[in-house]
Amino acid sequence: MANLCDFLARIRNAQSAMMRIVEIPFSEMRGSVLKILRDEGYITYFDKKEMKNRIFSFIVELKYYNNMPVIHEIKVYSKPGRRIYSTAKAIPRFYNGLGIIILSTSKGIISDFDARKLNVGGEILCGVF
Repeated sequence: MANLCDFLARIRNAQSAMMRIVEIPFSEMRGSVLKILRDEGYITYFDKKEMKNRIFSFIVELKYYNNMPVIHEIKVYSKPGRRIYSTAKAIPRFYNGLGIIILSTSKGIISDFDARKLNVGGEILCGVF
């Protein structure tokens, strides 16, 4: 989970510095979260960077609109010392449903909309607006 905190801090810091591209160390969980962020329109693009046939990191292209970052806030819910779980019906809404909640469920890492549709709960990882 500390990996998730570092990963989200890198994105937050890169956007506050108005960087177009940020490099993030590779993990499967980070790849799943990046896929959700891309599908929901919070980042433009991400790809794997390989060295000697091993995946080394992700290259993430951040998204801006009118020279302002698309991601306004990233909030980490679950931390290594305090895990937060929720049922499908009790998943909180981030910014009254304008943002998304990313969960780790038995169906994989999915957004709150998909979790409600599949009627699965799980560990609440983070919220993005």
